[in-house]
Amino acid sequence: MNRIQTLLIAMCLAWTAADVAQAQRASYIDQEAVADLLNLRFESLEAVPEVHYEYYVLENDRGNSALARNDLYRYIGEGDVHLGKTRAELVQMINRRLMQTYSVGDTVIVPTQFNLDFRAYTPFPRYYTGGREFDKLFIMDKTIQAFAAYEYGQLMRWGIINTGNPDEKPTPNGRYNFNWQQEERISTDSPPGEEWLMYWVMNFHADRGMHVHQYEMPTGGPMSHGCVRLVDADAEWVYHWADTWTTTSSSVGIASVGARILKQGTTVLVIGTEPRGKPRPFSHGRRYPVINTVDLPAHPYDVPPGTPQQKRFDELRSAG
Repeated sequence: MNRIQTLLIAMCLAWTAADVAQAQRASYIDQEAVADLLNLRFESLEAVPEVHYEYYVLENDRGNSALARNDLYRYIGEGDVHLGKTRAELVQMINRRLMQTYSVGDTVIVPTQFNLDFRAYTPFPRYYTGGREFDKLFIMDKTIQAFAAYEYGQLMRWGIINTGNPDEKPTPNGRYNFNWQQEERISTDSPPGEEWLMYWVMNFHADRGMHVHQYEMPTGGPMSHGCVRLVDADAEWVYHWADTWTTTSSSVGIASVGARILKQGTTVLVIGTEPRGKPRPFSHGRRYPVINTVDLPAHPYDVPPGTPQQKRFDELRSAG
């Protein structure tokens, strides 16, 4: 093999690697682009309207998918393609699929209203009777791959998540508390020679090192190493919203070994069953799509404790 042949093979391999990397990146959410969408908040939950959904089928006489997507942008932007591309960020989030992956013949689910508080599109109940006695309650549903944050039973925020790969390291179901937090942390699952940086880390299973944190967010189903991935805007919000354990330790962040717990952190529930493949946020009716709602337990304490600490907390609560 001469030098030219060797060089051509090397170039082909490099192009192949670049194409694979580009394809992988195409399945990930642009976290900066969706931050404004997730942070938009109306003055009260009562001011957030009910939203309905409809089907849109991508069509183009020439079979050109790019032009068909452009027609979709024009449709959801009410004639304005640029506005439609901005609104497409919401369409991607609720469908769990990026726009560039749609082709002629595909069906997209679009909401009937845009520019709303993101709670308008939630699969969780807006009011949770069972959670009324909890000042803060954080729930993760593996079936829909979404979280909800409640205060005294009122929905404060929700968002999409990626939980653990069920075939490798599933995120364990159960009832927990947020116990310690760290703004930036290197994952213990980092491969040799790499550092997987996680931001806005909130631990809920001290023994197994289970956290919720910011990380790259695939549009697909559960695929993490057991921890729960959130979009950056959501992870930062949860980091500042939730409470951690109050302990006898004077250290900041991770609770010291042997420290006594004086007060529990925000209650965390992990419920549901991991989907095989992508989650199904909608049921497909004949005329209209219907959002699949999360079925919450009658009361948070109906969810079994997930750690020995939780069992001990239950014993102390039962004893008054």
